[in-house]
Amino acid sequence: MPRFCANLTLLFTEVPLADRFSAARNHGFGGVEVLFPGELGVAGCAQRVDSAGLPLALLNCPVDTPDPATFGSAANPERRTEFNAELERALSFAERLRPDFVHLMAGRTIAADWRDVFCENLQRATQKAPWQTFTIEPLNTFDVPEYALCDFDTALEIIEDVAAPNLRLQFDTYHAHRITGDIIGTWHKVCKHTAHIQIGGIPDRHEPLDGEFHYSDFFSELDRTGYKGWVSGEYHPKHQTGDGLSWLRAL
Repeated sequence: MPRFCANLTLLFTEVPLADRFSAARNHGFGGVEVLFPGELGVAGCAQRVDSAGLPLALLNCPVDTPDPATFGSAANPERRTEFNAELERALSFAERLRPDFVHLMAGRTIAADWRDVFCENLQRATQKAPWQTFTIEPLNTFDVPEYALCDFDTALEIIEDVAAPNLRLQFDTYHAHRITGDIIGTWHKVCKHTAHIQIGGIPDRHEPLDGEFHYSDFFSELDRTGYKGWVSGEYHPKHQTGDGLSWLRAL
C-alpha cells in the first residue's frame, strides 16, 4: 500500500494555510504537499513542516500562485527570464525544506517551439540542482486550456530527451482520466517513469471514493507494479475536508 499525503493547497481550505499542516497530521496523513508555499515564506513553511512532523512530498515551481493566464513558464519562449527567477526562488525553498519533488510547471503557450524551450529549461534545472528530483505533469486542456504539456506520450518523450536521472513523471489520475479516459491503462504505460501520484474522484474531482472510478483497483495495481511513493489527495472536498476522509481511514 502506498503512502498517503495531503495536498494542502486544495485540502483543509476551511483554515489558513499555516494551520493545514497540523490538520493533515491530526487526520492521519503521513506527509503533505504544498503547491504554492510562497505566501508562508521559506522560514514560515519550514516552521509548519517541522512543527507538524510531516515530510514535505512536493512543491511547485513557481512557489507563488501563478497568474491563471500563464499557469507557469517553463515551456514559454516569451518567459525565459521569468522562469529563471521562479527556479531560483523554488530552489531557495527546496534547499531549506528538502521536498522529495519539485514540479516544474510548463505553463500555457501556443508557441511552436515550446517543447524545445521546455527541454532547455528542464536541463538547466536538473543540472543546476542535481540533488533535487524534479517532475513534469501533463494537465488536461479542458481545465487548463492551452497548457503546453497535455499528453503522456509527449511527457515520456521529453523525459527521454532530457535524459536527466533527477527528472521524473508526476501522474495525476484526474488529469489522466480527462486526457485518455483510461487511468489504469495509462498507468501501465508510464509507471516506470513515475515518481509521484495525485488522486481525486472521477469525474468531478471530489473525494477519491466518490464517482465512477474504483480506487481500490488502482491501489491494487500500484502494489502489483511495485510503486512505493506518495499518493497525494489532491481534490476539492465537497464539504469540510475532515468529513470526507472515510477513504483514508478505510485504507
